[in-house]
Order: sequence, then C-alpha cells, then structure tokens
Amino acid sequence: METNKKICPNCGEEMKKTSKFCTNCGCELKDEVEVEKISKRKGRPKKEEQPSLDIESIKKDLKNELLTEIKKEEEVKQKAAKADEIDLNEFKSKLKIYPILSCVVTLLLCLIAFGFFYNYYMKHLVIETTKTEKEVTVNENGISDAVEKVYDATVVVESYLNGRLYATGSGFVYKTDDDYGYILTNDHVISGATDVKVLFSNDKREEVKVLGSDSYSDVALLRVNKESVVATAEIGSTDELKVGDTAFAVGAPLDSQAYAWSVTRGIISGKNRTVEVSATNSRSSQVMEVLQTDAAINSGNSGGPLCNSNGEVIGITNMKLASSSIEGMGFAIPIETAVSNAEKFIEGGQVTYPYLGVALLDATDEEGGAIVQEVEKKSPADKGGLKQGDIIIKIDDKEVTSSSYLKYNLYKHKVGDKIKLTVKRDGETKVLEITLGSNGEKA
Repeated sequence: METNKKICPNCGEEMKKTSKFCTNCGCELKDEVEVEKISKRKGRPKKEEQPSLDIESIKKDLKNELLTEIKKEEEVKQKAAKADEIDLNEFKSKLKIYPILSCVVTLLLCLIAFGFFYNYYMKHLVIETTKTEKEVTVNENGISDAVEKVYDATVVVESYLNGRLYATGSGFVYKTDDDYGYILTNDHVISGATDVKVLFSNDKREEVKVLGSDSYSDVALLRVNKESVVATAEIGSTDELKVGDTAFAVGAPLDSQAYAWSVTRGIISGKNRTVEVSATNSRSSQVMEVLQTDAAINSGNSGGPLCNSNGEVIGITNMKLASSSIEGMGFAIPIETAVSNAEKFIEGGQVTYPYLGVALLDATDEEGGAIVQEVEKKSPADKGGLKQGDIIIKIDDKEVTSSSYLKYNLYKHKVGDKIKLTVKRDGETKVLEITLGSNGEKA
C-alpha cells in the first residue's frame, strides 16, 4: 500500500503528488511540512481520518431549517395581516365618527354665526309693514292717521228736556259754509228734546239748532256757528266698500264724561242689510237698509261716525238696531242716505216719502201679508181701488210678508210713480195699479 499520499489539508481530498494545488478546493500547498502544519492548525484529520459525510442527514436538516423558516415567515405574515385588519377596522370606525363630528362642528359654527347675526343685526332691525290706501298709510301703528282725520270733527250730543239733561249721543260735523257748521246725528238721539247742545273735543259746549229730523231714516241735522267748529269730517262712499274692509267708530259710549271720543275698530261685516226695528215713539216696526260692522258700538255711540281705513265717514252708527242679546253686530245708516236727507233739511224742506193713504196691520196666517184696516178718502189707495179688508201680498214683484216690508219697498219709489199691488179679496186675487202721492201721516 502506498503510505505517502498527498492529502489536501483544507478539504481532505487526495492530491497528486506532483501538484501544488488541490484539484478539489484549489488550495495551494508548498511542501509536506506545511501541509502537516496547516492540518494541525485547523484541527482536521487527514483524509483517511476524516469521517464520511451523511448527505441524507444534511438534506433533512436543511429541510427542517427551511420548514422552520417558512413557518416563521407564515407567522410573520399572519401577524402582519391581523395587524392590517385591526388598523382597517379602526379606520372604518373613524370614518363613521368623522361625519357625525363634522355635523356637530357645522351646527356649532352655525349657532355661533346666528348668535352674532342676531346680536348685531336682528336686535336693531326695525320691521315696518305698510299698506297705502289713498293718502293714508296703514302700518304697525294701526289706523291712528285715519282716526286723526275725524277725531276732532266728532262731538257729544246732549239732549235736554226743560233744562235737564236726559240723554246723550254722538255726532259729527259733516260740512260748513260761510256762517255755520252742520252736524249729523240720529233722530232718536234728539227726539223729544226741548234744547240740544254739543260738546267739542276742545271741551267747549255750544247750543245748537235742530234744522230737521226724520224718524224713518233716523237722521237729524244740527246747526252751530262756524267759529265753534274744531274740525270737519271727510265724507266717503259705500259704493266701493267691500265686506271685510277695515271700519272704525268714534263716539261717546255709556258715560259721555268718562268715555267720550272712544275709538273702536272692526270690519264691514255686511252691506245692504235689511233689518226690522222698532220705530221711535211707536209700537210699529220698520225695515231699514244698513251697514253691518263688528266694531264695538255701545249706548251713546248712536249718531257718531263709522269710518273706513282712510278716515272717511261711510255711515252713522245707529244703536237702536242692535240687540242686547247679540254681540259683534252693530249697524250704521249709509252716509249717502244721511247726506241726502241733510241737504233737504238745509234747503228748508223735509224728507218726503210716497204714501198710499191706508192704515195697515200684519196678517197672522202663515202666508203673511199686510191687512188694510182703513182707507183714507181721496187718497192714492182709494183712487186705485184698494178697500178695507184687502190683504196686500205683493208690491210689484216683491213679496209682502208684513206691513214693515210693504213700507220698505214702497219708500224705494218716488212721489208720482205707479206701482202694482197684488191683493186677496173675498178669496180672489186681484192686481191694482196705484199712482203714489206725497207723504202723510199714514202709509
């Protein structure tokens, strides 16, 4: 056997004797002595002493190491994925909170902004709503401008009987001329008085003259010296008046010393109302065409002005048309009726109505009508063929339900007009044509 083999001290492989380099690892060897030294220094045995390598064991170890590394890497990935999932959930929860926080913050900012806006702007803002009607402005101050136009023209009317005050009412100066002022009031305010005085808004009391009065229309006209007049009212019209328009009354309700020149406000509740009332100083009744208002009208307001929102007089309040059992229903004579009658009084005349010359009684049966109790000789009724006992059921084409409604429709005509009366006589119906005459004591 060969004993002098050349072994590489680095890898333990046998080398050629003549080669200075190991064909396996490339290690350079100088001589035997150096090889021995290197072998001893590294503590490696020579080739024949080095144990053989276990390849399967190495593969197994490498595999185990590889599996361990893979397992560690998987654990790292799982931990990373779990951490990412936690972060994502936290992010989603934060996303839900952000809109709520945003709304709260926005609301707080709006409240703060509104607080500044209200404090520095709204508190100092003056809102004024105006409505212009003709030359008078109706605003948040009410109708004070309109009231001023009629306030000083309104007077307290005092009726005296043999030197003693027995009744008070209201009135207003509706016009003046070079010498006098003319005051409109109700007939029932001064009816029966021996003396009449008026109290002006300047607390001056003046005696007046009654120029004329009419119980049917309930209008009376008083005259006073012009220098006593404080102010004159503006006269309006009911032609353009609408239901729902503002209306107000000025007068001296109840105690004239305590409540004179009281103003009450309401609306026009109705136009052309036909109301049946008791006539002054009579047991009979009559029908009048009036304005209806819910402006408060009390005893003592009678004869005072009812005005529109422009301060123009559109009627004369008439308390005798209001029942004590009814609230919010006052009535007024249309200003056109009052002025028309007043002009006749100024001219020295009286209010004339057409008449038939009969005495009437209301029928008691369900059909109604007016029963003729008496016919004046040579009267329009007598000349037209009307007889005692006839029951008048129609005047022209208007139904007659009572003597009051007969007069109401009769007085719409003028003296000289021809009318047709439908009557029942002895069970038969007849139509009579009558020419109306001037007024007398009977219809």
